[in-house]
Amino acid sequence: MLDVVAKVDPVKTRIDSDIPLADHSQLPAPAQGELFKMHESIMEQLWQTSHLQGGNLAYVEQLFETYLTDPNAVPEEWRSYFDKLPSVDGYKGRDIDHSSIRQQFEHISRNQRFLASSGVPASATVDADKKQIRVLQLINAFRFRGHQEAKLDPLGVWNRPQVEDLDPSFHELSEADYDLEFQTGSLNFGSETMKLRDIVGGLRQTYCESIGAEYMHVVDTRIKRWFQQRMEPVRSRPNYESGTRKHLLERLTAAEGLEKYLGSRYPGVKRFGLEGGESLIPCLDELIQRAGSYGAKEIVLGMAHRGRLNVLVNTLGKNPKELFDEFEGKKLADSGSGDVKYHQGFSSNVMTEGGEIHLALAFNPSHLEIVSPVVEGSVRARQTRRNDPNGTQCVPIIMHGDAAFAGQGVVMETFQMSQTRGYGVGGTIHIVINNQVGFTTSKQEDARSTEYCTDVAKMIQAPILHVNADDPEAVMFVTQMAMDYRHEFKNDVVIDLVCYRRRGHNEADEPAATQPVMYEKIRKLTTTRNLYAEKLVADGVITEDEAKQIELDYRDELDKGDHVVKSLVKEPNKDLYVDWTPYLGHEWTAKCKSSVALKTIQKLGKKLTHVPEGSVFSARCPRLSATGKK
Repeated sequence: MLDVVAKVDPVKTRIDSDIPLADHSQLPAPAQGELFKMHESIMEQLWQTSHLQGGNLAYVEQLFETYLTDPNAVPEEWRSYFDKLPSVDGYKGRDIDHSSIRQQFEHISRNQRFLASSGVPASATVDADKKQIRVLQLINAFRFRGHQEAKLDPLGVWNRPQVEDLDPSFHELSEADYDLEFQTGSLNFGSETMKLRDIVGGLRQTYCESIGAEYMHVVDTRIKRWFQQRMEPVRSRPNYESGTRKHLLERLTAAEGLEKYLGSRYPGVKRFGLEGGESLIPCLDELIQRAGSYGAKEIVLGMAHRGRLNVLVNTLGKNPKELFDEFEGKKLADSGSGDVKYHQGFSSNVMTEGGEIHLALAFNPSHLEIVSPVVEGSVRARQTRRNDPNGTQCVPIIMHGDAAFAGQGVVMETFQMSQTRGYGVGGTIHIVINNQVGFTTSKQEDARSTEYCTDVAKMIQAPILHVNADDPEAVMFVTQMAMDYRHEFKNDVVIDLVCYRRRGHNEADEPAATQPVMYEKIRKLTTTRNLYAEKLVADGVITEDEAKQIELDYRDELDKGDHVVKSLVKEPNKDLYVDWTPYLGHEWTAKCKSSVALKTIQKLGKKLTHVPEGSVFSARCPRLSATGKK
């Protein structure tokens, strides 16, 4: 139980939390209000931890033991709860379940005799030891270079050479060794000893499927162990419950549905659509919800024009009718900034499991990455206003294009400042909408000098999580890891959302003119939403009719001009943001007096040239100190 003694002292009166509210009816109204809030807070804490009370101890301990050995074997809600448990002070390693400790002691008791007394030839022992070392080297190779063989490209156009380090034969391990058992070392799945075949299979599932993780360049061993402990036990493929998977489909349907609706209603009009990168919408949704569960109160987002209209409607909750009015020219230029609709900002409040949270999307007029330092500055100011030095309450999320991320110097400059005391914000979540083509150029050798567009982030040892955007559950997993990492280590992290661009640079362009091979493949591709719907139908999560109904329901909401963000707060809490009302509605041409009186300027000038008495300079130049003149 919580040991809480709350105090409220608006009238210099001590109030203990265990005294009923009714006993303080004689107190002034402000004191009663504070007391009510205090009781409400205590009850909320008790409610949040009630499932951990003594009667459930054996059950919770059994769940936690199961989680440590196989996270997929516990319900998703409990797995998420255990994932968020804080590290014990001074220890960042993986918890060890009690059963493993007991087994270890049993193993020691059964093997008291020395190996020499067993009659095993010394040469065979040495050979086995060598193979054991090679197996551990192979495990390490997958952690370092598994991402280079991961299935990241939804188009299948990447031509990547095979990585020799990931072939067991490179480590002098042959087919004959596949059924031999080896110690697994620090590997976080299976048992202490496993067949080489199972070790290699598990490593390929973890590091060479839809997720390619780069974290071994980080020098902090705690961080490397943290990623291994998150990825390896579930083989980078956690089991999500039906409700979570249906919500993923609904968000993908919203992302695709808006683009299809705008394309049919306003054909050929520029909107810089998100087609091909629809997984961004469920990614943002999960980031916001998870940040809220950690106690965040504000999130500032920055992005370029690609997909901005989709984010405005499906994430921030902008009314679709307002967007349609902008397309139809009904919105007057003098009622806003006058900029095009895919540069405009927006703010709103949404509800999360941790409470209400304020979202602010920064304006970004064209120059793609210049918004990055703007977002960081805005977040730093908000953190200062909230007295939030650790960055828990205010979180920055910045979305980038692949070519801009690799090519614009302001990205490097922003990273360079990100860990400094004067400009740090406790870590930024970076999402690269990697559609593999920078305006017209797609070949890596023509676009950049690095393997990935995200390599610039390695300058501050930021972990980089590459993910195939056509695998929404893999996107969900890296999204959860990214936010958890930011909360745990207060550093930047990058999600490289490898997708494609279904249309041209804008909807009036013909992309096949410059990329005929790429767009021949794209025209034949099933959309991300339809791929996932087919998967859920095959898994028995939903029926085809239910999948179709989700699509129809979303289109009906657009037709009605209704808000399509279910978590949108219609009457937001004003404590979460600054009220700009007094500054709105004023004419920018209003006259104002900006001159300064001559006597004031002269007075300031004399003050500037006056040398204070007692200074080193005044001692050397007494005449200057006395007259204030040269």
